[in-house]
Amino acid sequence: MEGQGLGVGDVVQAGGAMATQRLSIRRVISAGAIAGSAAASVAIVAVLAGVLWYILWRGVGAISWEFFTTDPTGDPAAPGGMRHAVLGTLALLLMASAVGVPMGILTGVYLSEYAGERWLAGPTRFVCDVLAGVPSIVVGILGYELLVVPVGGFNAYAGAAALAFIMAPIIARTTEEMLRLVPDSYRAGSLALGASKSQTIVRVVLPAAAGPTLTGVMLALARVAGETAPLLFTAGGARLISADLGQPFPSLTQQVFDYATSPFPSQREVAWAGVLVLIALLLTINLAVRLLLWRTRARAKPR
Repeated sequence: MEGQGLGVGDVVQAGGAMATQRLSIRRVISAGAIAGSAAASVAIVAVLAGVLWYILWRGVGAISWEFFTTDPTGDPAAPGGMRHAVLGTLALLLMASAVGVPMGILTGVYLSEYAGERWLAGPTRFVCDVLAGVPSIVVGILGYELLVVPVGGFNAYAGAAALAFIMAPIIARTTEEMLRLVPDSYRAGSLALGASKSQTIVRVVLPAAAGPTLTGVMLALARVAGETAPLLFTAGGARLISADLGQPFPSLTQQVFDYATSPFPSQREVAWAGVLVLIALLLTINLAVRLLLWRTRARAKPR
């Protein structure tokens, strides 16, 4: 009746209208968030695809059999290939891995299996986190002061040590996190069967986390494969590759840097070819990481 307050039905109807309005607003906000996320993803993919296409367009013309089988000629008009740089990069990665991978894995094992809440655990993790974020040029300058100046010249050992210094903390933290994901029941079962702690780690824990740990190693390799600053200050670069590791040593990133800043168009074209090879190397490593992750997850699924 007129003149009386709102009835129960009116209140319910008003409440339903407000709820419907709020639901509509939430749907609009949700749709906007989804559209914004999709647009950002498309933009990132488009930019990346554009960059890769441009590198492919600029570099594929200079890719040839001679690029991989010949060394620089010293003639700016006919610069030759980058065999020395490709081989030098692979050699530096191999030497860096020989040092950085064992150091990183052993540090990760210590942090996961032995350190616990001991006083050394916290500082070690902190140092690893800091070193993993240190700019590579800082590592290069340290390598120059500690490994180049004392011996009187650039050398391959200094370059490999600089790359290993970058790799080790990344691998250490990755290994620690992967080992922590191994169920404690694995350790308890091994110890119950009479195995020692070290035997449990070597024969049970590490094999269980082998796939993810190897993934971390390959990600660290992908990180250092594209580094330039540390090698400019340590390995120095050379026109030819030498078996004498105490001499200046070539690398792909350093050679690309030299040619890219050259005033001669022919050398800049070869630099684009070097960039294309470097991108192909990084993509190969990342695809291998994806494959390892896929295989690891497939094995972890119950059958």
